[in-house]
Amino acid sequence: MNPIEDSNRTLMEQQDGGAGLTKSAAVGACTAMAVFYVAILYSPTLILRLPPPNSFKSFMIRRFVCAGVSSLVSLIVCSLILPIRRWDASNLLWVYGIRVDHIWQSLVFPLSLTSFMYSGSFAWKLLSMLQASNEHLNSGGNELVSSFRKLIDWVLSLTSSVSSWRNYFVAPLTEELVFRACMIPLLLCGGFSTYTVIFLCPIFFSLAHLNHLLEYYYQHNCSLIKACMVVGVQLGYTVIFGAYASFLLVRTGHLTAPLIAHIFCNFMGLPVIVSRGSGLVTVAFVMGMLGFFWMLFPFTSPHLYNSRTDNCKCWHRYCHWT
Repeated sequence: MNPIEDSNRTLMEQQDGGAGLTKSAAVGACTAMAVFYVAILYSPTLILRLPPPNSFKSFMIRRFVCAGVSSLVSLIVCSLILPIRRWDASNLLWVYGIRVDHIWQSLVFPLSLTSFMYSGSFAWKLLSMLQASNEHLNSGGNELVSSFRKLIDWVLSLTSSVSSWRNYFVAPLTEELVFRACMIPLLLCGGFSTYTVIFLCPIFFSLAHLNHLLEYYYQHNCSLIKACMVVGVQLGYTVIFGAYASFLLVRTGHLTAPLIAHIFCNFMGLPVIVSRGSGLVTVAFVMGMLGFFWMLFPFTSPHLYNSRTDNCKCWHRYCHWT
């Protein structure tokens, strides 16, 4: 067999099931990763029998370590399962979408696209700031100095808060590594269609949040019905976001795209849709969503994020979506 035929055969194998990687094996591996990601968070107390942390900060740092170990194990296991032909650092990182090329595109375009969903939130915040500014001016205060002080206090509290580190760094990074960087190549190489992967991957992502049901029920003394309602809303949101994040990685082949969207969504919270006493917020939300769907494919065009769009093999499949 000549080199061209051998190259074509290898590419077809990688695109049509990953040279022996079956759908059941891919789903099994993804399920194990999701379970391990949650289970390891409780391992210090339940398995290692370590004493409970004496502070919230110590508790969160312990969880940061556990999440880091889970991500590292998933990356290693994934590399052993995937049909990787060339074992070097750059190629392995590229399989996971960890890249430095086209970095500004992977930051600006996904962030701009995600911002459309929060047009109602921006309008609500603007109205709140204008109202607070008028009240402050009427009381004789200096609004510029007051706003600057609030900004400094907010930045300092953000950088020193362990919860902020969890919400804006550790959780987005580890979750994107496990539930996008590892699972999407596995499912694609397992032979699932592109759209199936986009909507299947969030199911594993939502399963990893079911532990919140027990936490709300036992730790916050909520009724089972209330806990189910709260977690149900969270799961619905994680499924929607998980599908969007999966779409970003498959379309761009760049892990930075879903990562920056994840950090931004964690920072903004749920989008504001309505506001009492003002229909402007609802109008802004509707217009933002129209803009989001209008720009969804142009802002995620594979040509924006890749010098070539014919070499993604089965890892991300943007080469089939140009």
